[in-house]
Amino acid sequence: MSINMLETLSHGHGILGVIGHTPLVELKNMFGDSDFRMFVKLEGLNPGGSMKDRPAKNIIEHGLRTGLINPNTVVIESSSGNMGIGLAQVCSIYKLRFICVVDPKTTAPNIKLLKAYGAEIDYVSKPDPVTGEYLQARINRVRHLLATTRNSVWPNQYANINNPLSHQQTMQEILDDLGSDPDYLFCATSTCGTIRGCSDYLREHDMKTKVFAVDAQGSVIFGGVRSSRLIPGHGAAVRPELYRPNMIHDCIHVSDLDCVVGCRRLVKEEAILAGGSSGAVMTAVELARDRIAPGSICVAILADRGERYLDTIYSDEWVGEHFGEISHLWHEPNAALAAAI
Repeated sequence: MSINMLETLSHGHGILGVIGHTPLVELKNMFGDSDFRMFVKLEGLNPGGSMKDRPAKNIIEHGLRTGLINPNTVVIESSSGNMGIGLAQVCSIYKLRFICVVDPKTTAPNIKLLKAYGAEIDYVSKPDPVTGEYLQARINRVRHLLATTRNSVWPNQYANINNPLSHQQTMQEILDDLGSDPDYLFCATSTCGTIRGCSDYLREHDMKTKVFAVDAQGSVIFGGVRSSRLIPGHGAAVRPELYRPNMIHDCIHVSDLDCVVGCRRLVKEEAILAGGSSGAVMTAVELARDRIAPGSICVAILADRGERYLDTIYSDEWVGEHFGEISHLWHEPNAALAAAI
């Protein structure tokens, strides 16, 4: 490790030092008629804009400490957005070259953010011919780049144990802020890093919190049937290596429409502008109402903020193109629930 890298690791990390300790906010309106309390963890207030700042920092700094990464290392990762942005931020601090492999589902704002942080974009334009999936095509491209790029390393967010290890801190923060154990935790899934880390923490501390995974319809993580999905970063076409069958109490599958409606209701009723998977989590809480015991404390992790979705989820034109006229669904909560069911 170079002297500059060692100094960065040892002296507060600059902007990386404020990753984590995101606010826990109680929702007052969206579930105001319920007999449970609902809190949300605002991971979008991390400096890179999402919960993926945590594993990005943890993975790169572990690599630096162990010698896997040095000043000349090229970091190469597949990402639909948030992990790529998190890695670009961390690599910028440590002056590391970073190549992010993306596909057509990666939004224009996310590509602009990646470039702003100094990432190089490697674009996969066609899905894998065998599986028909872009994720597999991105991973194939990462492996090709690793084989042809000297001194390169793949963080592999889908299998790297330093991904879930970073989220044990997320769970500890929730407990510290609540001052008690939550009864239910709702968490969207993709790489399974967040839900695995929180679940491992709860199990290791013998806590009784019930964990609900919120997966996408069309995702295969929790046994769904693979199909196309519109919302990037939610669900997966391949079950990640971080998956464990005992991580959760139950899984709730939600649609792309549920993501849109949940996001629109969240900003309308709570003034929280959050990303697509956050809308999925809010709809999942609605669907689980009859399974939540009276007097319970519920926590939902909101993965990122909504500015990255202004051209999609928060665009009336985009919503109309894909779903038709559905604005009544976020103006009438009962209609939203009926649509989700």
